[in-house]
Amino acid sequence: MDGPPDNAEDEDEGQIPAQELAALALEGEPAIHASRVRPAAPVDDHPDAEADEPAGPAEAPSDQTLWVDPYVVAFPGGMAGAPVGQDAHSGYNEYGQDLAQDQGNEYHPFPNKMAWEIARWAKLRGPTSTALTDLLTIEGVADALNLPFKNANELNSIIDHQLPRRPTFKHDRIEVGGEKFDFYYRDALECIKALYGDPEFAPYMTFAPERHYSDQDQTIRVYNQMNTGKWWWRVQRALERMQAGATVVPLIVSTDATQLTQFCNKSAYPIYLTIGNIPKEIRRKPSRRAQILLGYLPTSRLTHIKNKDTRRLALANMFHACMRKILRALVDAGLHGVQMASGDGVIRRCHPILACYVGDYPEQCRVVGCRNMQCPKACITEPGDLGEWMQFDKRNMEDILHALDAADQGPVAYLEACKLIGIKPINNPFWKDLPFINIYESITPDVLHQQYQGMVKHVIAWIKKAFGEAEIDARFARMPPNHNLRLFSSGISHMSRVSGQEHKDICRVLLGVIVDLPLPNHASTAPLVRAVRALLDFVYVAQYPTHSTTTLEYLDNALARFHADKEAFYLAGAVQSFELPKLHSMLHYSDSIKLFGTTDNYNTEYSERLHIDLAKDAYRATNHKDEYPQMTTWLLRREKIMRHALFIKWRFSGMPAIGELEPAEIPCHLRIKLTQHPTVKAVSFANVATRYGAEHFRNALARYITQWNHPTWASARVNRVAAGYMFSFASVAAFHKVKFWHPDAQGRDDVPQMLDCIYARPRYRDTQGRLQEGRFDTALVDDRQVDEDESPIHGFRAVQVRIVFSMSKTAVETSFTSEDPARKPPEHFAYVEWFTRFRPAADANHDMYRVSRAVEGGRRVVSIVPVSRLQRSVHMVPVFGPAAPRDWKSSNVLDGAAQFYLNCFTDRTTYFTLY
Repeated sequence: MDGPPDNAEDEDEGQIPAQELAALALEGEPAIHASRVRPAAPVDDHPDAEADEPAGPAEAPSDQTLWVDPYVVAFPGGMAGAPVGQDAHSGYNEYGQDLAQDQGNEYHPFPNKMAWEIARWAKLRGPTSTALTDLLTIEGVADALNLPFKNANELNSIIDHQLPRRPTFKHDRIEVGGEKFDFYYRDALECIKALYGDPEFAPYMTFAPERHYSDQDQTIRVYNQMNTGKWWWRVQRALERMQAGATVVPLIVSTDATQLTQFCNKSAYPIYLTIGNIPKEIRRKPSRRAQILLGYLPTSRLTHIKNKDTRRLALANMFHACMRKILRALVDAGLHGVQMASGDGVIRRCHPILACYVGDYPEQCRVVGCRNMQCPKACITEPGDLGEWMQFDKRNMEDILHALDAADQGPVAYLEACKLIGIKPINNPFWKDLPFINIYESITPDVLHQQYQGMVKHVIAWIKKAFGEAEIDARFARMPPNHNLRLFSSGISHMSRVSGQEHKDICRVLLGVIVDLPLPNHASTAPLVRAVRALLDFVYVAQYPTHSTTTLEYLDNALARFHADKEAFYLAGAVQSFELPKLHSMLHYSDSIKLFGTTDNYNTEYSERLHIDLAKDAYRATNHKDEYPQMTTWLLRREKIMRHALFIKWRFSGMPAIGELEPAEIPCHLRIKLTQHPTVKAVSFANVATRYGAEHFRNALARYITQWNHPTWASARVNRVAAGYMFSFASVAAFHKVKFWHPDAQGRDDVPQMLDCIYARPRYRDTQGRLQEGRFDTALVDDRQVDEDESPIHGFRAVQVRIVFSMSKTAVETSFTSEDPARKPPEHFAYVEWFTRFRPAADANHDMYRVSRAVEGGRRVVSIVPVSRLQRSVHMVPVFGPAAPRDWKSSNVLDGAAQFYLNCFTDRTTYFTLY
C-alpha cells in the first residue's frame, strides 16, 4: 500500500486550469480547445481572486456544526445570476395567454369541473383509451355528464390542440453497420427552458454559487445543494471573465437502460434531464416533475456485427452520435448564453452547462470511453490497483482533447493516439465540443450501484462464505422487530435478484448479526467486524444530506479503516481478490461532494424511480406495436394534463404573483401522536399483567401516583405508601401504537419529518382468524442526568414498552392531587422495563453499546413514565453467543436473551444523532 489519497483541499475555485475547460466550439467553426483559451491576465491579478481557503483547526469539531445555520459567502462582484429584465407574460400568465382562456371558466377548455375531473382521471388514473371509449359510448353517459368529448379520440384532440404545448418529441434515424435504428428525442434547450421557467419552482430556485461555512472564521466548509460546491463557483468565475452577469444552469443528465417486460426481452433506454438550480429536495420527488424525459436511445445490441470488439465500439459510437445530436444546442448556449425567464418572470442570461452525468458503471465507461476494469473518474490504474488505497495519477483532459483531434489525421493515427492516452477510439464523443466541461469530473458517485448493489452485496457474500449460511440465516430470522426494519423470517441465503432496497434492509442489522459470531477456524473476528463496521460507516456517512469538512474526514477515515482490515476477509477464505472498480470508486466520493454538493444531488435511485413513470407505465399504455410513437404521445398528454391542473389550482388560489410566493415552511420538532380513541377501552389490572406482560403494573402505578402527589418524598417513603395504596378504579384504556415525527437529523427545516412507531400490542387474531404473536418494542427514554459535555447517548436509556395507557377523567381527578392548579398530570403513560445504563464508551471494534436487563432483587426494574419521555423506537440486537438458540424467535428473543447491543444502523436519524 503506497499510502492514503491526498486529502488536501482542492485548488481554489477561482483558479481555472486548462484541463478544467473542455473544447469550446461554434457552429461552422473549428473547435477551440482549453489550451487555446486563456485569461487575459493571471488569476491573481483578477480583482475577485481569493487566497486559498484557510486550513481547518487542529481538532475537528463535532457533527453539531451541521445543526447551525451556515455562514454564507456570496460570489464576489454581485453580478452572478443578475437579472437583465422582467417579462410580465411568464409563468402562469404566459400559460393563460397560450390557453386563450375563458375568463368566466377556470376549467377552460373543459366546460365545467366534472368534465375536467373526468379528463384528468382518464389520463392520469383511468383505464385504457379503448375502455374509456366503451364507457362513453354507453347510451346517455356522455350527455348525462355533459362532456365535450364522446370518446377517447375527442378527448385527445382537446389535449393536443387546446392545451398549451410542451417540448415535443422528434424522430430520427441513425445508421450503424449498414442498419438503421430509430430514436426519439426532444430539443434539449426547450426542455431546459421548460424546467427553468416552471412557476412551481420559482420560489426555490438558486441562481448563483455560494460558499457555506459552519463557523464565522470560515474554517469548516459546508456542502449541501449544488450551488455550495466548487464546480459552480469555478464555472461562474470563468464566465464572469468573459462577460459579467452570467447565470449558470447546471445540467444533470442521466441514462440507464431498463427492462419494460419480464418476458420477450423488451427494453428502453431513456435519457433524463434536470437542472441544479432546483433544490435537490424537489428534484428527487417524481410528483414535482423536476426531471424531464429528453428521449429514448436505440436499444439494439447490434448482434449483426459478429466481432465483439467491433460491436462494442459500434455501440459506443451509436450512443455518442445520438447524444451529440440531442445536446448539440448546448454548445453555443453554454458558451454565449441565452436569455431565459424563470417562473416569476425575471429574465437572466443563462448558460446551460453539463455538470453531472449520472449512471451506473457500464454507463460511466461508455460516456468517458474507458474500458472495463478501468476508472471512469480518470485515475490511471494498472492491473491489481483497483483494490488499493493509494493516490493515483489523473488523466489530463487537455491530452484527451488533443488525442481526439487526431481523428483528422486518419484512422491509424487516431487509433494510436487513443491507445497511447488509454481511451477507446470513439468517433467524436458528444462531450468533446461542450464548453466548460471535464467529463471525468462530471462522473458522479453512485450510492445505489456502487454501495448497496456493489460493495454491500460483495461483503454480504463474503460474510456468508466466512461464517456459513445456516448460522447467518438463523440470526437474521431471530432479530426482534422494529418500525424501521424488515424481518427476514427465512434468512437471506435463499434470496435471489436482491434489490437495492433489500440490501439497505440487510445493512440495518448486518453488523449485529456477526458481532459475536465466531469463525469456523477459531481466528479472531475483530478485524472482520471492524471492516464491516467501517464499510457501513462509509455507506451511511456518504449519504449525509449535508456535509462539512469534518464529516468528509469521517468519510475518508471510514474508507481507510476498511482498507486496513479488509484482509480479514481474505484470511477467512471468503475472497480471493479486491480488484473491484466499485471499491476503487469510494476514493472519489469526497472530491465529488466538494465539487457538486452531497450525493443526494445525483443519486441513480432517482432515475431508477423515473423508469416506472416515464418508461414502464408508458409502454403499458401502448398496444406493444411500434411503441415509441405511442409512448411519447402518451407522455406529452400526461404532462399537459398535470401542468393544466397546477394552472387551475393557481387560479383558484387567487392568481398570486409568483415572485411574492415564499417556500412552504415545514415544522421541525418532535411530535408524538396517539389515536383519538384507545385500541382497547378498558383493560383490567389482571389482564394488563397477563396479556401485556406488565406483571408489576399495580405496584408501579401506585408508586408513580404517590411520587407525583408528593414530589419531595424520598424513595423509601414513596415505596412504603405505595405498598398500601388503594385504587379507586380497576382498569385503564390501552393504546397499541405510538407515532413519532422526528425532525431532520441535521437540523434542516426544509425537509419532511421522519415517521417512527412504537408498538405495545399483545397477541391477537388477524382478519383471517390467524393468531399473531404479541409485539412489545424497545425505545429510548429521555434520562438526562449527566453533564452536557458527554455523548448524546448518555442522555437516554433503553426500555421495553409493555403497555401505553390512559386513565379515565374520574380516575385522574381522584388519583392526582396537587395544590398548584397549574400542575397537570400527563394524559398518557407507558409501563416500561428498564435496561442498564450505557457504559462510558462503546466497544472498540464494532462501536456499539452493550446493555442488559436492569434487575433488582431478582426482578426486572419497571416503572411508569409519561409517554412524552419516549424519544424514539430503538432496535436491540440480541447477544446470541457462538450459536443462536433455535428456540428463540423474533417474537420472544427480547425475553430470551440476557444481553443486547444498541443498533445504530436502523435509520439515518439514529445513526447521526447517537453516534
